[in-house]
Amino acid sequence: MTDQHADDPAQDREPGSAAELTEPPEQRRILRTLVLAQVLSGAGLAAGITVGALLAQDMLDTTSLAGVPIALFTVGSAAAAAGVGRLSQRFGRRPGLTTGYAAGAAGSAGVVLAAVTDSVPLLFAAMVVYGSGTATNLQARYTGADLAAPARRGRAVSTVLVATTLGGVLGPNLVSPMGRLAAAWGIPPLAGPFLLSGAAYLLAALVLGLLLRPDPLRLARERAAVVTIGDTLGQGAGSTTTAPTGERAAGGSGGVALGASIMVLTQLVMVAIMTMTPVHMAAHGHGVGAAGAVIAVHVAAMYLPSPLSGWLVDRYGRIVVAALSGVTLLAAGVLAATAPTDSVVLLTVALALLGLGWNVGLLSGTAIITDSVPLERRATTQGSVDVGVALAGAGGGLASGVVVAVAGFPALAVAGGVVALAIIPIIAATARPTRRSIADPAAEPTP
Repeated sequence: MTDQHADDPAQDREPGSAAELTEPPEQRRILRTLVLAQVLSGAGLAAGITVGALLAQDMLDTTSLAGVPIALFTVGSAAAAAGVGRLSQRFGRRPGLTTGYAAGAAGSAGVVLAAVTDSVPLLFAAMVVYGSGTATNLQARYTGADLAAPARRGRAVSTVLVATTLGGVLGPNLVSPMGRLAAAWGIPPLAGPFLLSGAAYLLAALVLGLLLRPDPLRLARERAAVVTIGDTLGQGAGSTTTAPTGERAAGGSGGVALGASIMVLTQLVMVAIMTMTPVHMAAHGHGVGAAGAVIAVHVAAMYLPSPLSGWLVDRYGRIVVAALSGVTLLAAGVLAATAPTDSVVLLTVALALLGLGWNVGLLSGTAIITDSVPLERRATTQGSVDVGVALAGAGGGLASGVVVAVAGFPALAVAGGVVALAIIPIIAATARPTRRSIADPAAEPTP
């Protein structure tokens, strides 16, 4: 391989050697368990997102503060990301993820109680705890990559993400039925979806607590230790278990900064526009059912393209796909801003593009982070990065209501698209020193 070829992500070979694709037999079972848990947690995540701003608007009787609960929920998500990361690093993925989903279920119950008692302080506090479910849902993507071969990391992450699609699409479409069920029980209809969230998060916690065995992060450490001992004894060449080459060739702190920046910007833009879309639709005469359908398509676009996105990340490199996310988010913002207020179809397309832009940004950023951090601090670093991602979402959710109240939804959508384009200059400034390792984490250094 020549140096020119190595420096060109578009020319990266399709990794396929036995060493590059070595994975333990437990990986398939672990992925199946994660898929089941993600289907459940996706329903909990999407149901709450659909009506969170509307419930706040109803209880606070103002649009300008409608984004506050979503902001608080993302602040809670930030705290949970750090906590789940630390728990996972110390005790393994299973305890970390199980605890996070259990907290999400408790937060859902708190939101329902707040709606019943018409307590705004309780609503705010419960939304913080409810954010644990979202943080855990995102942390699970890293779990899929713990045992994945470097050449398959993008696809392993995508398998976990795409599983969220079924629950994510089902959840918003159950808004109206859950509202009717809640009303029959004497609960405000807008709190109904949080009944679904609580049950979904609790079931996800039970699935992981019972079935996520062996713990993937702990097993990855054991495999890495075996390889290290083998190399020390001069037997590394004959070992059947290979350490991820991407960890040896990683971009270090530069890779972490780049991956974090990509995910922070995509989260900021996505949350801001998504949060105000149901409020924008309600202001122009569209019902909760229509808003739920639009959000369902949006959530589907956030997760359903993951297999293709993961393949693109592995085949063409992290950098190319990350740049694509900025362009896609710009297109989403422009279309959302220019769509006629009576056109649910165009707004749906815009929200689909918004979800797709988030998806390719998250997958490329996640792969960069995983490539750049060794096992001994992987979960902690991943949790810390997700803190920044969640805080970006909190900022987007908090600012979105104010921007819409002052300048309108179109201004918010266009501004979000422009902000997303900052991904491209950040790549240009950050990626060059680590271009080789990020584009092809499975490639060995050129002699």
